[in-house]
Amino acid sequence: MSGDHPTLPPVRLNSEAELARDALVSPLFARAVRLARWAGPGTRVGAGGELAEDQLPAAAAELGLTADEDGAAGASEAWRLAVDTGLVEVDEAEEEDGEGTAAPGGNLELVTSGSPQEILALWLDGLETVHADAIAPQFDDFADLVGEDGEIDFAKLEWDPETEAEFLDGVLGNLYLLTVAETGPTDAPVPLPALAASMIVPDDMGEPTDDVLEQVSDAMMRLDDQFRLLEPIGLVEYRPVDEALMAEEPDAASEPVAPVDEEDVARYGMVRLTPLGLYGVRARMLEAGVDAPAVGDLADKDAGALLDALGHFPLTAARAETVLWLTGREPASAAKELLSAARGADRGAPLRRLHCQQALALVADEAAEDEVRAVLDDKELGGLARVWLAERGSADVPPPPETMIFWLAIDTLAAQLEADGEVEELQGLVEGLTGQHSGFFDAAWRVDHPATADVLEAMGRLHPDKKAAKDARKAAFKARSRA
Repeated sequence: MSGDHPTLPPVRLNSEAELARDALVSPLFARAVRLARWAGPGTRVGAGGELAEDQLPAAAAELGLTADEDGAAGASEAWRLAVDTGLVEVDEAEEEDGEGTAAPGGNLELVTSGSPQEILALWLDGLETVHADAIAPQFDDFADLVGEDGEIDFAKLEWDPETEAEFLDGVLGNLYLLTVAETGPTDAPVPLPALAASMIVPDDMGEPTDDVLEQVSDAMMRLDDQFRLLEPIGLVEYRPVDEALMAEEPDAASEPVAPVDEEDVARYGMVRLTPLGLYGVRARMLEAGVDAPAVGDLADKDAGALLDALGHFPLTAARAETVLWLTGREPASAAKELLSAARGADRGAPLRRLHCQQALALVADEAAEDEVRAVLDDKELGGLARVWLAERGSADVPPPPETMIFWLAIDTLAAQLEADGEVEELQGLVEGLTGQHSGFFDAAWRVDHPATADVLEAMGRLHPDKKAAKDARKAAFKARSRA
């Protein structure tokens, strides 16, 4: 009965204020801000907006970088980010040599007076610049790549920008999934070989071939360069590949795929998304049309939208989302809205009722009790209402009629099957239900529930006892005939 999960697991993001602070202190963005404040009427730039070469030493000194090629490269990188994010504005080139001037841009004031959303928008613009740099080709002789029309001949590079972008985005997407696992978020860094292999090695491949191992090794080296570029913008925390490995092992191309000694794994590169990185990767996925929910997205939605979405949330995320949804709502009205949204005969209704019961557990008992008691005679909600009241030791809880007991049993199994499919854990529930109620299947096929036949068929597949499984299949046939 279970369908594919329609979305990625929801991510628990830091507050926008915290993320904005992280953005402002990310090394590359902070350098870009510093250069934007340093820029003045005498700052000269080339035709492409890049700092004039003789300005680079002063820019590097402003950033506290060394007065060498590395320092100049660092200053140039920070300057480009400042231009691309509007922290610096470049005037049209007026000189015969093609040089122009630059000055602080209009976006610079947002650094100190802008809202967290505005600061994060600037940072995302900067991320786009760094991402473009990360997928750019690497070459030694630029002149050999320029065609007669003066444009770069990408065919000579054997480089496809769309393919490169898709690969890096796929890697970041896998890293996102590993970080926002359904079992809960993890801060553990991911070995670079595993990340590269996730993009190269087919799922159904047993022992990787030498060709595949070589592809993984090449991908690792490319990712090593890319993560070195992505770390300064605050997207990842990265421990690079130990360069000594290549010197120690000239034929190490295939070795990084599966290091045996766990103590040596880190030498092959370790990477993790930062909280800001989670925000950035999710923003890119949303821009690409990927459904990537975040905890808190449903806080202003109605109870129906909440319960429908929680059906495919991991337990910890579902609880966090529910707490945020309840915050600011009057408990009694929230309980009433949840109960109303839990009704229905559609396929998703049993799972809504299960999450309604779990959500009601987070509502103040006194405030919710009157609303829960009001549905005691409701065929769809009376069972969960009694369970909720009994769990709280409430007095005067009327015993459920037998028809309600069996209806609730079918509804509960339908919810579990929709959420998890026919997993082994359900065997215990199936055995327990049939063990507690003698003649369970004789009564169950008569239950007026839309999922009765499907549930009984599943019980026939799940029950370890052959006779009980056969009885379940017979009951399913009777239920379908009755329908």
